[in-house]
Amino acid sequence: MDNFPHIPDAHGAEPGPARAQRSRGKSGRPGKAFCSGYDLAHYAEGNGPNKVVQEMPWDPIQDFQFMWANTQNFMSLFRAMKPVVCKVHGFAVAGGSDIALCADLTIMGDTAQIGYMPTRVWGCPTTAMWVHRLGPEKAKRMMFTGDKISGVEAAEMGLILKSVPDGQLDDAVEALAGRMATLPINQLAMQKMVINSAVEEKINQTQRLATVFDGITRHSPEGMNFKARVEEVGWKQAVEERDQGTFDWTRNRPFAPAK
Repeated sequence: MDNFPHIPDAHGAEPGPARAQRSRGKSGRPGKAFCSGYDLAHYAEGNGPNKVVQEMPWDPIQDFQFMWANTQNFMSLFRAMKPVVCKVHGFAVAGGSDIALCADLTIMGDTAQIGYMPTRVWGCPTTAMWVHRLGPEKAKRMMFTGDKISGVEAAEMGLILKSVPDGQLDDAVEALAGRMATLPINQLAMQKMVINSAVEEKINQTQRLATVFDGITRHSPEGMNFKARVEEVGWKQAVEERDQGTFDWTRNRPFAPAK
């Protein structure tokens, strides 16, 4: 997370909001996806302990320190003086959804997808922005399934500001940012600070719990079974089994076929 983009503070900054756009190819243009999250294959497939999976018994505070620093990087978008407008194409999943949802305003392409699949096993979103944006019931619908949803569904659910046809995404973001840029930067900063103050204390409490639980998910019996499965069959197959719900991580075996 050392290369997480820095958003300048309002003092001395250029007028207008910042744009959050990840995944640029060699040409400098956007890649195939906004962000697909942490490189968990690196941690899960590797032999021996690492920052994400420790030897047992594990040290929860060591894990918390690492993941809390990542969470604060995500939250730098939320706390930046300048408003942050996030443009999502392709995928914003797992840790990539943390980035998208920590922005002030998020616009997705209609066919883009967002979700946090590791809630099925081996993860808990440390920013906890799902409940902040959706409320308890709709957040539970997403966290209890680990489903991905389209930009259209995300907008209808109230997770993001809006969804637009993919070909209109750039123009929609620039139009909104351009309108906001007609305000003095200090006005933007003050409005953002007032609105954030209404929710930030509660978010901070929830994020601390979520960050502790994220570590537990990777060191629980099911979490250790998932890592062992990755080492056995590879990341791609284990993730497919996780997302399709074909593997019982508690019993550490595939579910019996439905009769």
